[in-house]
Amino acid sequence: MIKLCVGGSKGKMGSRIIELAKENKGFEVTGEFDIGDDPKSAIESCDCLIEFTSPEATIEHLRICREFKKPVVIGTTGLSPAQIAEIEEASKEIPVALSPNMSIGVNLLFKMVSDAAKVLGHGYTIQIVEAHHEHKKDAPSGTAKEIARIVKDARGGGDVPIDSIREGEIVGEHTVTFDSELDMIEITHSAKTRDIFARGALTAAKFAAGKPAGLYSMKDVLGL
Repeated sequence: MIKLCVGGSKGKMGSRIIELAKENKGFEVTGEFDIGDDPKSAIESCDCLIEFTSPEATIEHLRICREFKKPVVIGTTGLSPAQIAEIEEASKEIPVALSPNMSIGVNLLFKMVSDAAKVLGHGYTIQIVEAHHEHKKDAPSGTAKEIARIVKDARGGGDVPIDSIREGEIVGEHTVTFDSELDMIEITHSAKTRDIFARGALTAAKFAAGKPAGLYSMKDVLGL
């Protein structure tokens, strides 16, 4: 059984991860903390930390994980290049599962987009549209940025425009359009509930808890 610690425990994602973990016999929630709490003792006694907080808090908690040699799953978005660099440095000493989107479906979308971009090449114009709830702070979403990076890598360069929508209580929608004079292809993922992210994070925690130091993605977690 994995002793789990959850950061951002009072947030929408953190609280749902805790609920689902308590329903799962593979986990024991031994620690949880939010703004104003001292995370150190909770992290010290766990087997893995799941982190869905702010970029600044994530780095603070990462440093504690590094101190105590604890695996960490990071789903926080809006990380700066410097913060990502620190995460990469920490992964030399501890297992870090990092993804802008923990959804299994979205990570399958990543693979499909990569395959499509490689086959279709530069003969198609590519557009990304992402929509989220009005409370989401970062735009474009981390998922949209990852899609753009995947397309750029697959085609050997070239920027991909991203349109961001923030309204209502949209959980998360991402559409990638490949358009040419001959046809148009659309690949879309729509999240119906935040549970897809929470369940993906728990899957990542099971993976990270048994791995050596390194930087892992959901592609590694899912064996894609």
